[in-house]
Amino acid sequence: MNTHTDLDVAAVMQQIGDAAKDAATELASANAERKHAALIAAAEAIRNDREIIIDANALDVAYATEKGLSAAMIDRLVLTDERIEGIVSALLGIADLPDPVGEVTSEWDRPNGLHIKRVRTPLGVIGVIYESRPNVTADAGALCLKAGNATILRGGSESFHSARAIHACLVKGLRAADLPETAIQLVPTRDRAAVGAMLSGLNGCVDVIIPRGGRGLVERVQTDARVPVFAHLDGIVHLYIDGAADIKKAVAIAKNAKLRRTGICGAAECLLFDNAKPENIAPVVKTLLDNGCAVRGDASVQAVDTRVEPASDGDYGFEFLDTIIAAKTVDGIDGAIDHIRQFSSSHTESVVTEDDAIADRFFTRLDSAILMRNASTQFADGGEFGMGAEIGIATGKMHARGPIGAEQLTSFKYLVEAECALRD
Repeated sequence: MNTHTDLDVAAVMQQIGDAAKDAATELASANAERKHAALIAAAEAIRNDREIIIDANALDVAYATEKGLSAAMIDRLVLTDERIEGIVSALLGIADLPDPVGEVTSEWDRPNGLHIKRVRTPLGVIGVIYESRPNVTADAGALCLKAGNATILRGGSESFHSARAIHACLVKGLRAADLPETAIQLVPTRDRAAVGAMLSGLNGCVDVIIPRGGRGLVERVQTDARVPVFAHLDGIVHLYIDGAADIKKAVAIAKNAKLRRTGICGAAECLLFDNAKPENIAPVVKTLLDNGCAVRGDASVQAVDTRVEPASDGDYGFEFLDTIIAAKTVDGIDGAIDHIRQFSSSHTESVVTEDDAIADRFFTRLDSAILMRNASTQFADGGEFGMGAEIGIATGKMHARGPIGAEQLTSFKYLVEAECALRD
């Protein structure tokens, strides 16, 4: 399929949609062994084609650099041997997950003679629209396949070549397992009209859209989509250092939550301290500063180190995705809860405390998709949750919430049996 500017995007996208719908019909009844075999073969292909993928990625990195993307955004794009091995590991992990399709989630008998089962069933065709992280190509395609869904992938312009190289490996896996190659399709153009076509639903071919990227992308998808959307807008992630925190844990967790990878949605963006324990502020803040992180704080935080910059109102509730963090003191757990409720994007929040009652209040009074205790917010990840990988984090309250793994990419149906049931 050509990628020239004269491509008839509408016609090509409809062709892709029709093929995906046909593939979804076959995948819905594909057994677990064939899907497992496809994922194992795809992982082997990625490992074998490592050099091809890295060469393709170099073209994307050059393109992104020329466009002036930030260092954090380029870091999201870069593929190394280690990261490619991570993609392989994720595929193998997804392959070894229990197959969710056909799982009986509930079963009961009725006095009217009905025996009822609720079983998991694929959603159908899932459109995934994402930006610069090329590993999403493998994660999304694999998770959708595991759940018996066909996938239409539209990667970002920055990851165009990397996505194509990875997608070619996924197709090799499908071919090896005798599954339709159109079960995982990649949009063959950077033209933004392709996104609009996907959001339209392709005349009923697309059942769900999942966007993975920045606010601009997600807002457009949520505004324009004519089909259901699983998404989150921002990762306004909070870390609260309680007065009953173990300060050694707090320092290590804060450093990891902010600096392990600053460009991911689980990176901490706001640090809160209990004002009843001001001695906890300096060790955490100085560690961040010493490791190259800019800290923008209120007066109490500024007082511990001259390097702390004054925080503006706009710093609270802002997703930096960079080596910058906002910080302030609050009136204990209830002050932290009030602040988080005001500024959170309902993604992930973590509390560092040795007090069980404080942790319980944090867990019960907040309603973000992921709540943690004494853990880095960078664990907000489907792979870390045992899902093999994830397509994204959903912060809505309908159907999927939190990491979207294979199980979350299913719906359910009822199977009803009887000897000879007649309604009065």
